[in-house]
Amino acid sequence: MSDRVLIVGAGHAGATLAGLLRQAGHTGPVHLFGDEPELPYHRPPLSKKFAGGELEQWLRPAEFYREQDIAVHVGEHVVEIDRARRTACTASGTSHSYDHLVLATGARPRALPVPGAELAGVVSLRTLADARALRTSIAQRRPMVIIGGGYIGLEVAAVARANGVEVTVLEREDRVLARVASPHLSEILAAHHREQGTKIVTGAAVSRLDGHDGRVRAVVLKDGTTIPGESVLVGVGAVPRDELAIAAGLRCEQGIVVDAHTRTSDPHILAIGDVTRRPCQDFLVRLESIPSATEQAKQAAATILGGTPVAAEVPWFWSDQFDLKLKIAGLVPPRPATIVRGDPATGRFALFHHDGGTVTAVESANSPAEFMAGKKFIASGARVDPARLADDRVPLRDAVIA
Repeated sequence: MSDRVLIVGAGHAGATLAGLLRQAGHTGPVHLFGDEPELPYHRPPLSKKFAGGELEQWLRPAEFYREQDIAVHVGEHVVEIDRARRTACTASGTSHSYDHLVLATGARPRALPVPGAELAGVVSLRTLADARALRTSIAQRRPMVIIGGGYIGLEVAAVARANGVEVTVLEREDRVLARVASPHLSEILAAHHREQGTKIVTGAAVSRLDGHDGRVRAVVLKDGTTIPGESVLVGVGAVPRDELAIAAGLRCEQGIVVDAHTRTSDPHILAIGDVTRRPCQDFLVRLESIPSATEQAKQAAATILGGTPVAAEVPWFWSDQFDLKLKIAGLVPPRPATIVRGDPATGRFALFHHDGGTVTAVESANSPAEFMAGKKFIASGARVDPARLADDRVPLRDAVIA
């Protein structure tokens, strides 16, 4: 309870862990290092509500860290780990010793490797500064091109269209959300966006960005098509920030590999959040979600304090797009067998994906009961009767095969 804990990364995972340690009675020094100049803040509003309202939604007020004796080092980058001496060194040359080191370094937006990507008006979305730049573009009604049809891209598109901005989404694959959603959900969401005036172009490979006076003016595709745009959001995925771990010799495979208790290949170093590749449904996967980050923070606290291990939860996340409140749980298989409950045309539905009647994932819109039932089905390994589950007149519990 008196061990010295260093947490590298002041996002949801790192900040949550710091609070949990104090809540559990840890009395030793707790240091939280963050690259950004701000205190830890909520990231979902960056893509969901960046056009209006308060962007600076702090996870905890400044006085919380003072009262809990948590040393927060904002704008301080940890550059080196000495595993033998158990020290971490910052860019300013300060060395900090540790009993437990927790890497919560997150992920960075994947760069777009084409000419013109450095032009003004081209942004990614990961930080408050990025969201502020997007807010300015929205206020000025600049036509926007979004490169990448993932959840971040579609969330930004929804906010931009709701504020009267002309939006074109370019997706390299043959459908939006190709890596993270079922074909059925992709089709539904693409249709919904198009109904709201969003232009979606699939199979679109970007060749370059053209500009004038240092500012972006258009996106040019490899087939020669030119799409005008004075604001460009690059949303082509994220890369785990595991360089520090790699340099320290920890096991990394496109992310820091951890076990179910967030332990890395070094017994004195843990890792949590988007930077990790963690066990999930018999696979090692990298989950980029707030629920995963906070769950791993709980697991890390139990590991550090020697408490009861925290059981893994069914992975889930959410997305807001126009009037659709989307909640997804489980891992969608490549070629799912799907049960549709509700009517997508009404904006209220759930897609239950299953293997021989055993539910493996659920994708829902404005259907909280179906989402919660889906999570329970996945967690318990329940088998369902597809016909009964598809009939929304049948109570969800009665769709389960005893």
